[in-house]
Amino acid sequence: MSYRGRIAPSPTGYLHVGHARTFWIAAQRAQSKHGTLILRNEDLDPDRSRPEYVHAMFEDLHWLGMHWSEGPDIGGPYAPYSQSQRRHLYLEAWRTLVATGHVYPCTCSRKDLQQAAQAPHESTQPTDSQTTDEEPIYPGTCRPNPGAPPITPPESPAGLNWRFQVPDGEAIEFTDGHFGPQRLIAGRDFGDFLVWRRDNVPAYQLAVVVDDHLMRITEVVRGQDLLVSTARQLLLYRALGWTPPDWYHCPLVTDSEGRRLAKRHDALSIRTLRQQGQTPAQVLGLE
Repeated sequence: MSYRGRIAPSPTGYLHVGHARTFWIAAQRAQSKHGTLILRNEDLDPDRSRPEYVHAMFEDLHWLGMHWSEGPDIGGPYAPYSQSQRRHLYLEAWRTLVATGHVYPCTCSRKDLQQAAQAPHESTQPTDSQTTDEEPIYPGTCRPNPGAPPITPPESPAGLNWRFQVPDGEAIEFTDGHFGPQRLIAGRDFGDFLVWRRDNVPAYQLAVVVDDHLMRITEVVRGQDLLVSTARQLLLYRALGWTPPDWYHCPLVTDSEGRRLAKRHDALSIRTLRQQGQTPAQVLGLE
């Protein structure tokens, strides 16, 4: 299969320097391999996604000199390219995971998880700065007992969180195109993770696996902060019987205090830097 890469911005704010440099690397890798670059609009969260950010996303990426062959603005053979229009595909994957016993319903609230995370315990988070992750390890409150009968998939996942049950103690290994060999232990470096939220929104981990598989992505290029997510997603690929893509994680761009950039860093948004007179090459760190 010929190379197929993707850039996948989320329209929940203006894109910043970190996005620009990661997307530029993705575009360059696709071009160097004479492959296809896809743009996917990850407007999964209806409460945070805004049409004005979608417009700004296209405008800022074009200003940086990026072009794609498939996307929500130009179509393509694997349309639709906006996640808000692909819900039926995520539901199909969720039903498969329920029927095969890989996921279970969870009634824990966010407050419950915060209290569990604050309880005294030995740290189980990765110590390697390359694999830092913001999702706390789930304490297993709602995890089914060993030998419990399979759950009959309900008509809808709404009203409950649905978690993927990880194989505790198993080493999840992969070779990253930039950082090299990676090894994370299920149940220690990451725990049972969300695939569907109680507000009836599919979780990031499930949606990107479904989309990358169905869009035939051969290499995922994204930020270093998602290395742990790759281990989760490899488990989803295996559970769904799909072949995973290759992985290439880019070093993070940080602020003056060494913190990972977020969309709240308005001073470092592409839009603000444009207004200040910076050139695309300056924003991309090419000069």
